Amino acid sequence: MIRKKRVLLVFGTRPEAIKMCPLVNELKRRSDKFDTTVVVTGQHREMLDQVLRVFNVKPDYDLAIMRPGQTLFDVTSDVLLRLKAILENEKPDVVLVHGDTSTSFAAALACFYLQIPIGHVEAGLRTHDIYSPWPEEFNRQAVDIISEYYFAPTEKSKQNLIDEGKSTQKIWVTGNTGIDALRTTVCGTYSHPELDWANGSRLILITAHRRENLGEPMHRMFRAIRRVMEEHPDTKAIYPIHMNPLVRKAAHEELDGFERLHIIDPLEVLDFHNFMAASYLILTDSGGIQEEAPGLGKPVLVMRDTTERPEGIEAGTLKLVGTKEDVIYREFSRLLSDETEYATMSNASNPYGDGHASEYIANVLENR
Repeated sequence: MIRKKRVLLVFGTRPEAIKMCPLVNELKRRSDKFDTTVVVTGQHREMLDQVLRVFNVKPDYDLAIMRPGQTLFDVTSDVLLRLKAILENEKPDVVLVHGDTSTSFAAALACFYLQIPIGHVEAGLRTHDIYSPWPEEFNRQAVDIISEYYFAPTEKSKQNLIDEGKSTQKIWVTGNTGIDALRTTVCGTYSHPELDWANGSRLILITAHRRENLGEPMHRMFRAIRRVMEEHPDTKAIYPIHMNPLVRKAAHEELDGFERLHIIDPLEVLDFHNFMAASYLILTDSGGIQEEAPGLGKPVLVMRDTTERPEGIEAGTLKLVGTKEDVIYREFSRLLSDETEYATMSNASNPYGDGHASEYIANVLENR
């Protein structure tokens, strides 16, 4: 009798969960091949739990590290220390981590200390600036140093790994599991009171939360958005705001009193994906949205100075606009006024895969 392969997945934030839950479910569907264990760290708490419910994923272990005012020191040390006993007990053949979070870095480090092979889902993304985004660029590079399996979403990600000396025998281009998630969540019959409110207008969807944008950059972003929308009365905006109190303070200072822009609480993943599908365009400093929105034909203005997802820019689905008020104002205005520019971005091809990345990853693990 062939022994089932023991696969343990570790994730802790909302974006990780959105991209790892389709893979969890694919591995569990192959229960004759895999013994699948799920560990969540709770780096995000409420937002993580929402995603788990949508995908019907029940963790086998919950490290529950979330605490008020937690720092990167807290997250890293708590994950590292609490994961040790689980890894020693479960004895996995491979541990899968995702992307660039502190959860992924600490989990990979714990596996390295115990000499357990690591599979890095969404490997090879790079800005080549260790402080941008911070700490994500360091985290993803560090995980790639010690990984055994590299599941790169694109050919460019694969080339980044090759350029750093990684063996081509350990790299597989799979597409992005975030596109897999859209196949589960987007529904043509979806409805929501906020979308009813925006009906008849061009809906602008906003997200902004990155650490490096806190302070004046975020104020500039919000001022530019408000200026443009004041000049285009056929627009309405919805901003599902992050829980970070500094983000909320900046948003309310700049956006309160503008009736055509609703600041709402964070949305569950099913809701957010359907809001994206209903939107006209998206302004964001997020990473995952840069992959998801092109799959829905939505132009994206990326309010960051760097991006680890250049494929979307090269394909024409994304435009990197930075955080300067005049640049955001100019590019946002252009997309609302220039139909040709809008059509070019919305019809560009999606470079992030065909929605079957989880299957490809499971095939690799099954056959190795």
